[in-house]
Amino acid sequence: MADIENAVELKNVVKRYGEFTAVQRMDLTVPDNSFVTFLGPSGCGKTTTLRMIAGLTDISEGDLLIRGNRVNALPIHKRNLGLVFQNYALFPHKTIYENIAFGLKYRKVAKSDIRDKVNRALDLVQLPHVADRYPNQLSGGQQQRIALARAIVIEPDVLLLDEPLSALDANLREEMRVELKRIQRELGIATVFVTHDQSEALAMSDKLVVMNNGIVEQEGAPEDVYNNPASAFVADFLGHSNIIPATLGGPDAAFTKVMLQSGETLVTIPEQTAKANGAKDVRAVIRAEKIDLSDQNNAADGVITIPGKIKTVDYLGQQARYFVTANGRDWQVINPIDAHPHQEGADVFMHIAARNCVLLPGHHD
Repeated sequence: MADIENAVELKNVVKRYGEFTAVQRMDLTVPDNSFVTFLGPSGCGKTTTLRMIAGLTDISEGDLLIRGNRVNALPIHKRNLGLVFQNYALFPHKTIYENIAFGLKYRKVAKSDIRDKVNRALDLVQLPHVADRYPNQLSGGQQQRIALARAIVIEPDVLLLDEPLSALDANLREEMRVELKRIQRELGIATVFVTHDQSEALAMSDKLVVMNNGIVEQEGAPEDVYNNPASAFVADFLGHSNIIPATLGGPDAAFTKVMLQSGETLVTIPEQTAKANGAKDVRAVIRAEKIDLSDQNNAADGVITIPGKIKTVDYLGQQARYFVTANGRDWQVINPIDAHPHQEGADVFMHIAARNCVLLPGHHD
């Protein structure tokens, strides 16, 4: 196996279906041992990209490299990839052992080695006792683990996962999320994961690739993408944001004034001001959970206070999402609940710190 820094590289990759371009000029690297997630709404091109890496869909233009080798025309069975899809795709008439061993037999691995490898894969997914059972005797979560065992037993160069957890219920899904990450870390295997679930993407990824309409809107470490969205789409798609047209004022000591279209003035930090490149028109992005809600005015240096009234409360367990009306604009605020959530109709103060006022250049994307 070539010792290549990047397990997968896409260079200027395009996918067209007739007149429709599903993926537009994509450049991407999947570093070795890393967990890279494609996140985006339905139809954004994330599954198409995964299918091109897998060899299930042809590339219209550009180059695809796996471990430094160009594989554009290489059929799927010669790419040494592990695949796990949403519907598990286990053979119902074969035992679990036979299901996992299938790829090894195909590769002409010796029988004694097959037994060792299958047993190790079963141990890795924590199901050592089910080898003789059939898929219909297992729960959905167990079947998903077996699909994963079957994918990793061949020691693939890359593991490709297409919405593998979406058919599971919420608790099981979280448990599998932790398991999947543990197995990926333990094997040190480069993994490409497709999901439309943001919490899954944020929790699991080393690199997050946010896609929309066939283009990569932003890529980077999850916390960077989350805290510094590069576009209104990313700010809106990941988490809950208030995105407000604004005009930049002059610097005031350590902070720059940001005059919102709705009349209020916020402040921001120099790193954010630099993004405007000297332009006056910007959009202020304030994440819902970065606003502190209080029934008292706690204004401080670098913290702006906006009075408002709670219109509705969306109770989320440990947190509440509030819709607060201020100057005719509705704001979304997500805060932890210490004892009691603020009530509908209550007068409150929103506190916004300068570091939490992120800027996007221009009033329009």
